[in-house]
Amino acid sequence: MFSTLLTIWLLYVAVLLSPGANTLLITQLAASDDGKSARVAAIGVAVGSTIWCICAVCGLHVIFVVFPTLRMALQISGAVYLLYIAWRLWRSAAAHDSEEKVRAAKTPLAAFRLGFLTNITNPKAALFFGSILAASFPAAPDKVLQISVIALVMVSSASWHLLLAYVFSRSKVRTGYARFRSPFNRFAALVVSSVGLALFITTLKEARRQISTASASFTGT
Repeated sequence: MFSTLLTIWLLYVAVLLSPGANTLLITQLAASDDGKSARVAAIGVAVGSTIWCICAVCGLHVIFVVFPTLRMALQISGAVYLLYIAWRLWRSAAAHDSEEKVRAAKTPLAAFRLGFLTNITNPKAALFFGSILAASFPAAPDKVLQISVIALVMVSSASWHLLLAYVFSRSKVRTGYARFRSPFNRFAALVVSSVGLALFITTLKEARRQISTASASFTGT
């Protein structure tokens, strides 16, 4: 069991360390706000990771294989939400929109919801938990292993994103961010929108292939 946990943890750490929508959200909130919103959003991200992990250990990969339309619907919704986040980031790059952006995530509930939705619709999370983590599991895992993996993911996600919130809310980091806020937010918006568009186009192509295959099978019969 230890070797399985170690493998899953190393894979998950690699995913956490690779920049994505979650990282951009937490760092942007922490650097532009007082850090409280970023910490609450980090908890929202961790809750999203935990839910993804619970679904994975309960057979998410099998569900995606049996119902590919469900997976594509999730990918489309994730792409749309990423484009929405990109739009918010681009708008916040303007000086007159900055305060509005901060106020939008000022309440704990709003910050938690922002972190949770960003992760629960994150295509990188769907890829990791729906395929990579599921493939690392034994064929018939016991309850102890399942609970251990869920706890491992929850603690790792919370620790990493809370650390990001702490580091990027330090005064020196915030001072540097204030100087380069506009180009940083626009760059982040371009990165997030590129990921969202790529996911959207890829999913549409996959859907078209499946429709063509289904039509050919129907015609052949």
